[in-house]
Amino acid sequence: MILRSTAYTTARRGARGVHDFVRGATAGGTYKVPLNNPKIVGIYSSRGSREYQEDAATVGSLQLRPAELRTTLTKLKSPYEWDPSSSGSEFLASQVTAFGIFDGHGGREVSTYLKDNLFKIIEGVESDQIEPLVEWTKDRHAGYFKRWRGGSLSRWTKFAINGQKQIPGDGVEMTMEERLTTAFLQADKEILEGIEKSQRCGSTASLVLLHSLDSPGQPYWSSKELSLTVAHCGDTRALLCHRTTGQVISLTEKHHAESRVEASRLRRMGAELLVSDSFGESRWMGVVENTRGFGDGDWKPSGVTVEPDVTTRIIDGQEHSYLILLTDGLTSLLTDQELVDLIRHSFDPTRAAKTIVHFAEDLGASDNCTAIVVPLGGWGDVGGEDTTKDRREYRRRRFGEMNTRMQRM
Repeated sequence: MILRSTAYTTARRGARGVHDFVRGATAGGTYKVPLNNPKIVGIYSSRGSREYQEDAATVGSLQLRPAELRTTLTKLKSPYEWDPSSSGSEFLASQVTAFGIFDGHGGREVSTYLKDNLFKIIEGVESDQIEPLVEWTKDRHAGYFKRWRGGSLSRWTKFAINGQKQIPGDGVEMTMEERLTTAFLQADKEILEGIEKSQRCGSTASLVLLHSLDSPGQPYWSSKELSLTVAHCGDTRALLCHRTTGQVISLTEKHHAESRVEASRLRRMGAELLVSDSFGESRWMGVVENTRGFGDGDWKPSGVTVEPDVTTRIIDGQEHSYLILLTDGLTSLLTDQELVDLIRHSFDPTRAAKTIVHFAEDLGASDNCTAIVVPLGGWGDVGGEDTTKDRREYRRRRFGEMNTRMQRM
């Protein structure tokens, strides 16, 4: 059961509410397009052979502070100068379209909570929440977190470098990385305090946020210049298709204990905690596959964290055909390039999402499978060769033959 204080948190912070539409500018004003239109965003799920559907997905349009978005762009490795006034209105300057995919484990409670609440929390968090959240996390989990200093949030805490703590309300803006990290921590706190099963139930998450930098501001699918921010923890996946080459661009990395980033982070906890199961797959403490995620309270003291990897980049929307978000029921069966190639000739995003899931089912998918397909400016025009077609068809044929033989036995 979710505690009543959950709803109060976002309301108290003045969240404006997540919209189910996006606006664009015209010579005479603005126009509005609903995001739940299957021609705009494609979402499709399959339960597979599992008893329950533990995947969840959501799409929404957030309103974030233009000054904060601008601050984030100025801190990129190649700083980008963006003038919010060029967007045409405050609404268009602050409009950020968000896509989220969540893969639950041990139950669907956590993934469902994230689907219903995470976007509202992202809109509502403020910098004065950061230090109490860092202290709560350290006190609640101890263990690994005894020496934790807030990670990307440390400048707002007593652990700031050279003691130069940032004081909330002094006119300094959070970055997108700080906002998203704060929101993930806040959501995890509410999950662990409000969902009884969350000690051994959890969820991974991948979020992609698109913000138009055009003058005037336009919906993401017709924007030339886009800011693309990814917030990710776990092994859900976000992929981008380059229009002229058809090549995949991976936007996320798995957070498994043996992966490059996680192995370095967890090393101080002891290598003996990484154990291979009977299938030869690595598990942290012999139990946990994903070392970053929401919930899983019993494993947080041993190094499991909800801190997301957050990256922001500027892309040319016309040079990219589509964005895909996927759960590991799909990515465990198909390579990144196969997933991108599968839908290069799709007519609409909903059909594309179904194509991905149905192909995985043809390969014998047993896990929950969910795909989100987001068309960008280059939709319908994918160049290069479909280099994985023969391999895909061979694999499907082989599985069909094997399945036929098994039925005859």
